[in-house]
Amino acid sequence: MTVTSPDRPSVRTDAADEARALLTELTALRARVQKDAAGRMAGWRGRIADPGFAGAAENLATYLALRSCDLTALQPRLTALGLSSLGRAEAHVSAALDATIAALAAVAGEAPLPFPAVAAFQQPVADLHRRRDALFGPGQGAEQTRIMVTLPTEAGEDPSLTDRLVQAGADCVRINCAHDDAAVWERMIAHARQAGDAHDRPVRVEMDLGGPKLRTDEVRGQKARLHVGDRFEIVAGLSKKVKRPQATLTQPGMMDAMVPGNAVWLDDGKLRAVIEDHGGDRVLLRVTGVRDKGLRLKPEKGVGLPGVDLDIPALTDDDRAALPFVARHADLVAMSFVQTVADVIALTDALAAEAPDRRPAIILKIETPMALRNLPDLIVAAGGRGPVGVMIARGDLAVEVGFERLSEMQEEILWLCEAAHVPVIWATQVLEGLVKEGQASRAETTDAAMSQRAECVMLNKGPFLPEAVTFLRDILTRMDRHVLKKGERMGPLALWATPATV
Repeated sequence: MTVTSPDRPSVRTDAADEARALLTELTALRARVQKDAAGRMAGWRGRIADPGFAGAAENLATYLALRSCDLTALQPRLTALGLSSLGRAEAHVSAALDATIAALAAVAGEAPLPFPAVAAFQQPVADLHRRRDALFGPGQGAEQTRIMVTLPTEAGEDPSLTDRLVQAGADCVRINCAHDDAAVWERMIAHARQAGDAHDRPVRVEMDLGGPKLRTDEVRGQKARLHVGDRFEIVAGLSKKVKRPQATLTQPGMMDAMVPGNAVWLDDGKLRAVIEDHGGDRVLLRVTGVRDKGLRLKPEKGVGLPGVDLDIPALTDDDRAALPFVARHADLVAMSFVQTVADVIALTDALAAEAPDRRPAIILKIETPMALRNLPDLIVAAGGRGPVGVMIARGDLAVEVGFERLSEMQEEILWLCEAAHVPVIWATQVLEGLVKEGQASRAETTDAAMSQRAECVMLNKGPFLPEAVTFLRDILTRMDRHVLKKGERMGPLALWATPATV
């Protein structure tokens, strides 16, 4: 059965009834979302000194309010009426709700409601692209995703290396302040600027503060390979007579956070262990996971304590020593192990004190569960003061939240940052096989294709880095034809444009 009116097309009665029910539900949902978002914005408003970030913060607050609700039962019902399921509403939440409610009113035969202007959907996307270009460079054409490369020490001596990277398609260079010194950094930056001039496009410089990364320091007994079931020790000081392999930590005080029964992961999770005993200046651990051939303890390898919140400032003494140079030379400053709003304020205040005439962008490296929980507040604290981006530091994050949760977490970070109109860097071990050994695996190639949804992809250093940039640029360009953030782009599929001849 259908119902008709002089100025409306016919509508099935059951569809009109369903639309009417959904209209009631979504109107109530919108009211709840607006109330919750207003409450969150009341707490954020005092942190937003930059008025240009207020709209993004408000959309983020609205997105968080929306995602506090379970929409899974509503979504198939909306889709059945040919309407938006709200599954791609990140960048423009209020407009998506209002448009869906207006469409439901039309299907239900109710009094017309106004649709949002098209600009309400287009402007947030344009803002995100503008922020991407400001952080990582304008790109070389129509491509969506920028490429960041980590410079090795030799880039300070050989300008041709940086030139090859920029020619291959790198948009931004990364300098790890945990390595080398200001003299080497200065030459690296000079070579990057020269390469940009030579290829007629700006090359951004990101400088990565080391932060309080927990690492092994001195090691004894490293000749022995550890296998599952083997025991080793983390100690305050190495013993002269070694019964088991031993390692000290770069931050010995962190031994206090090692509780029997908890896990410890070393070397980006290559070795996993459980704490069996804590004797004050000695922690006994048993290996629970490692590759078949085992693994030797080595100095300067990362140590992770999954699930343990370490309440330590993100800025170390080494970071503060580097800040006078970083503040005057970097376009972007990446803050490692940022966890709290206080960390963000400490960095922005320090940068402003060192170089009041410059305002480099802050890159929030998300590496711990506390940083994940605080991410909305971290974004507002940084974005309210100046340009901000987020790096999904997948190596340390995987250790901290567990490898099985990493894929889920990186997706949620992408969604959250799109809602905040904040550019994202997809980082750690992208095309690692190609960069280090000259050959990418199938899994790495798929990972690189997935990275196109971020605004920037970071490659680590290695002997085949220029080749990896070329390979990655080709993948990203191909994926640009099909995907824009979470949405599929419905261009023609040339492969099946004509019937095959069998």
